[in-house]
Amino acid sequence: MAPAPRRARTAASRWLLGLSLLVTAVSFATAARAAMDECAWPAWQRFKALYVSDDGRVVDASTPQHITVSEGQAYALTFALIANDPAAFANILAWTQNNLARGSIASALPAWKWGRAADGQWTVLDVNSASDADLWLSYALSEAGRLWKRPEYTALARAVSDRILTDEVALIPGLGPTLLPGPQGFVKDEVWRLNASYLPIQVLRVVGKQGGNALWDDVLKSSLQVILASAPRGYAADWIGYRQSEGFITDTVTSGVGSYDAIRVYLWAGMLPDTDSFAKTLDAQLRPMRSFALQHAVPPESVDTATLASRGEGLPGFSAALVPLMSHAVPGAHGPQSTAAQSYRERAESLALKSDQHYYSDALTLFGLGFSDGRFRFDRNGHLEPRWNAPCHAP
Repeated sequence: MAPAPRRARTAASRWLLGLSLLVTAVSFATAARAAMDECAWPAWQRFKALYVSDDGRVVDASTPQHITVSEGQAYALTFALIANDPAAFANILAWTQNNLARGSIASALPAWKWGRAADGQWTVLDVNSASDADLWLSYALSEAGRLWKRPEYTALARAVSDRILTDEVALIPGLGPTLLPGPQGFVKDEVWRLNASYLPIQVLRVVGKQGGNALWDDVLKSSLQVILASAPRGYAADWIGYRQSEGFITDTVTSGVGSYDAIRVYLWAGMLPDTDSFAKTLDAQLRPMRSFALQHAVPPESVDTATLASRGEGLPGFSAALVPLMSHAVPGAHGPQSTAAQSYRERAESLALKSDQHYYSDALTLFGLGFSDGRFRFDRNGHLEPRWNAPCHAP
């Protein structure tokens, strides 16, 4: 057979080359979309749709005042960072500054509660700040500055850190510099009221280090003491008291019950890496709660930390909050490996993010299941390791 004319062969070659380039482009686009899908966090998108207003306010619609708490703003900032969502982060931060911090968190810690007042006005309902929110706020800003290379966020984080030391840390005789739940209302008749769930060790490590004040080392030490004392039999109390002459005592207001606050003690501890110097101590202290969870289909709503009597069924977010701690029961496990942990995970997944009426439970779910999915980790120094920072870049 006679060879094809040169012009015909050239046209065919060009066509094949074009087809090859088209296939390559389609393959690249498909891979890029797959990477984006892998990096996307549907739970965050759903949380945002349910709870975050267009102007960046996290709304608890289950309350008559449709309140916003500073904790919710700080959690949402953390979720936005984990999800690599800088636009949402900036929006949430702007609302927080403008409405809770008189325009600048560099000069004022955010008020903890905002909503619709009795006269119908939308305004601050309680000017007292909440130190757990302030810690997470400083942390999210610090890590956003580092991961997104945004020095303005780093500067804000340091300002918040310094103000926490000034406004919310007290020198308690016999205990040392200690983080109070807020500036006002937590000491009376020489008894300090403390809350272990306000003291996530990984967050304290970063906030203290980026603040650069050596006093944070003492706050970290006292924080460990508070957490351990809150759970003498392995079940954390929501609140605990401290009196110099007696040391730690049962809180007279809550009588040592552990419930909606205390669930976060297990969550924060469960997310500590094994390389954290406090991890083994906390894991051993909280082992009774982990054992309870592994033997029961549903976590309790509350536990009397003196008698260990439990009541009720915890929110779906309680189940999610315990999954990281439960995974420690399987040596070398990463995620919900045991049947019980998987059951807790399935309960949380099936009941979470259904409506805008369960802000707190759903926030716990994003933390607990996001961690167990490997969407983020903390290193030994407390730094956030989001999944998008490594394998989730576009190919």
